[in-house]
Amino acid sequence: MVSRKAVIGKNVTIGPYAVIGDNVRIGDGTFIDSFAHVLEYTEVGKNCHIFPYAMVGNISQDLKFDGSRSFLVIGDNNIIREFVTMNRGTRPDSKTIVGRGNLFMAYSHIAHDCLVGDNNIFANNATLAGSVEVGNKVVIGGLTAVHQFCRLGDYSIVGGCSKVVQDAPPYSMCDGHPAIVCGLNSVGLKRAGFSAATIQALKKVFKTLFFENHTFDKAKEIIKNEYPAVKEVDILLDFISSSKRGIGR
Repeated sequence: MVSRKAVIGKNVTIGPYAVIGDNVRIGDGTFIDSFAHVLEYTEVGKNCHIFPYAMVGNISQDLKFDGSRSFLVIGDNNIIREFVTMNRGTRPDSKTIVGRGNLFMAYSHIAHDCLVGDNNIFANNATLAGSVEVGNKVVIGGLTAVHQFCRLGDYSIVGGCSKVVQDAPPYSMCDGHPAIVCGLNSVGLKRAGFSAATIQALKKVFKTLFFENHTFDKAKEIIKNEYPAVKEVDILLDFISSSKRGIGR
């Protein structure tokens, strides 16, 4: 069932019993399986694959949602598996935004007003509450829930069955109830092509920040005075300084 108000790109495949709503835009080469739903005010990029029973673009579950027009924008090359749900924004003309090249495994959920970057992996039943920010190349384990307004930094990994109520710093491994920083995501950084020198520098910084008895202010002072300048370290420190929900350690 394809709305006459939908804009369908070239070489798009839409399976039987799929539903494409009003004011939907589907990019070239995208494959939408049978029984999938792409609902109004949703934009899907090029070469995506939306599997059966996924529902993207449904209205916000926020009780403050008043029925106003809002949007879901999905970038190119995303894989959206069975029963995945993605909601539009809450406020008038607000957006939930999903970047490129992400894998959303079955039953994962992206709530209203979330910002998801590129090349992330959401394992089965990974769920984001409203207004969560996920960086790039993040891995979220299965059955993990992320509290509203939390941020997950680039190249972080959160273990399965975790309860995330504070920010996960870039390059970190986090796990637990609530999730805390367990160490550096060394394996992920090696796979991503980070140099041995950068990984070693981050290991020293992580030890000072998270595993020695310092306040964050004191730890940052030690790092700036005693360690050589490294771009990734600056990114990590800026993330911590801008955290509103705090860092679990």
